[in-house]
Amino acid sequence: MKLAVRIAFAAGLAVAIALILRSGAAQIFDLLSRASWWLLWLVPLRTLPILLDAAGWQALLPVRVRLRRLFGIACIREAINRLLPVANVGGEVVGVGLLARTGVELPVAAASVVVEVLMTLISQYLFVALGVVCILELTGEVALTEDLAILLAASLPVIVLLVALMRYGSVFDWLRRLGARLIGSVNAVTGARASVGFGTGAAGIDAAIRASCRAHGRLIRSIAWQFAGVLSGTVETWLALRWIGHPIGVVEAIALESLTQAVRNFVFLVPAGVGVQEASLVGLGHVLGIAPDVALALSLAKRMREILFGVPALIAWQWTVGRSRRAPGRAT
Repeated sequence: MKLAVRIAFAAGLAVAIALILRSGAAQIFDLLSRASWWLLWLVPLRTLPILLDAAGWQALLPVRVRLRRLFGIACIREAINRLLPVANVGGEVVGVGLLARTGVELPVAAASVVVEVLMTLISQYLFVALGVVCILELTGEVALTEDLAILLAASLPVIVLLVALMRYGSVFDWLRRLGARLIGSVNAVTGARASVGFGTGAAGIDAAIRASCRAHGRLIRSIAWQFAGVLSGTVETWLALRWIGHPIGVVEAIALESLTQAVRNFVFLVPAGVGVQEASLVGLGHVLGIAPDVALALSLAKRMREILFGVPALIAWQWTVGRSRRAPGRAT
């Protein structure tokens, strides 16, 4: 897996560099210089989607956890998934442990993250469907829209199967070894003191997942909050292009953001989506009449925001872990 991730990262980096050189690095950085310090507003702006996502996570929890704490954990989860080579799952593993440290039982914490990821998948599916409709409205290209709709329809059975497995199956019990490794990794990485037996832990997580899936009202509220979160991320694209000097409409921003995120999440093996984000923005930008240099300037602006927002979150995570590990020493 590590070798595959390294190869994927090298290939993605090569694609990104090739696209920048082909489109003209000087032109791209000139576009970014036009926006100047305005692009820094993308950093605090990122708090809105994450806050809405945290509200969706809170809706799933059967116990009361302050939104402020969930927001902090959500920031760390995103930073880990965006900036570290963890194939978009490391943040979830760490999130389980951090939530357990707040007093939530580990099986409940793990179940909430698993179901929250599933709700995120559903909300992103709806967001992509909206993006396909926007593409048809903007371009009128029926053939392209039909191809995208076919891909969207082909992925629907996968989501339905996942929902059925979570609602009626015993996924963690079936994957006992994987469940044990997950719990062990959480305790080792985050310093959580919760200890769950091998079989009991998997069964407890499965039971908590099934209970969460039976709470239909909570599921609907979670999807609503998370859909609002992914939709609010469109503001970043809309503002960044406006500051760069190439404004687009809201409908174009929705199409660009939704389909770019879909491609990036699909090719999750590439760390930080390097090359994937750039290629998808250039390709979709071409369909929407956005020049490659503008699309790549947008991508670099997003990269800048990811780093400036994510690095403090990673530092906060390490500080939290370090404090947790030092706590027993102070007690003695």
